[in-house]
Amino acid sequence: MILVADSGSSKTDWLLKQPGQAAREFRTSGLNPYFLTEKEIVKILQDQSPDMIAYNAEVKEIYFFGAGCSSPDRHEIVSNALSQLFTKAYISVDSDLLGSAYATCGHEKGLCCVLGTGSNISYFDGTDIHSGHHGLGFILGDEGSGTWFGKTMITDFLYGLMPDDVSTLFNNTYQLTKEEVVHNVYQKPGANSYLASFARFLNVIRKNKYGHDLINKGLQEFIETNIKSYPEYPKYKCHFVGSIAFVFADELKALCKPQDIQVGKIIKQPIHDLLEFILSREGKN
Repeated sequence: MILVADSGSSKTDWLLKQPGQAAREFRTSGLNPYFLTEKEIVKILQDQSPDMIAYNAEVKEIYFFGAGCSSPDRHEIVSNALSQLFTKAYISVDSDLLGSAYATCGHEKGLCCVLGTGSNISYFDGTDIHSGHHGLGFILGDEGSGTWFGKTMITDFLYGLMPDDVSTLFNNTYQLTKEEVVHNVYQKPGANSYLASFARFLNVIRKNKYGHDLINKGLQEFIETNIKSYPEYPKYKCHFVGSIAFVFADELKALCKPQDIQVGKIIKQPIHDLLEFILSREGKN
């Protein structure tokens, strides 16, 4: 039995696959080792997915791809946590970027972009990813991400820079105060996910001039800062993974076309494509 996970900062999608049977789906909160300790990861899994852990004795292989898993010490945090719960499994931990590249590029060369809670990009050579100077997180980077959009809208709202009609709707929807925002951003964990939670408001105002302009501004900033940092980007298909890319696919394609960006796959969640790649690679299809 194989367990595959795709973990972002907000949520983790899991697929449990037994030969000859349909995969079982599970979901937990995000398991980013930059923000969580080994002990905290174990507790989250025990509390949120006991049904999955019940398969402990049967799970022989775990392939975990997660945000924050870009270095050996972070790999170890996740691997150690999983090994406490799945005692008989071989465990592989890699970055979410590699998982997204497998899910979109397969074995072909290409650029893989993450546009969800956070944002990132990598070049995939058909075997492995080559990270650039990106992935600086929500304080320094994350252009065009849910966090970027949420932070921009909250800032505009609190500064009184939103158009009156949008500001009224935003206020009626969230009823925020400056004190509440400051407390959630600076004093509570998960500030990136908190900020990203407001990005869904963009879908409400996407046909409003403010919303339309903001969506295009964020996506264009991602293109300029991330995609165009690769001089040979027109040569490769550029794939996108994440809720922002999926929901605003039309706006994204409209921006990419005149800039010679070849748009490939745009998928909300890479987990199903990722499982198929793993099964194919391991010869288990």
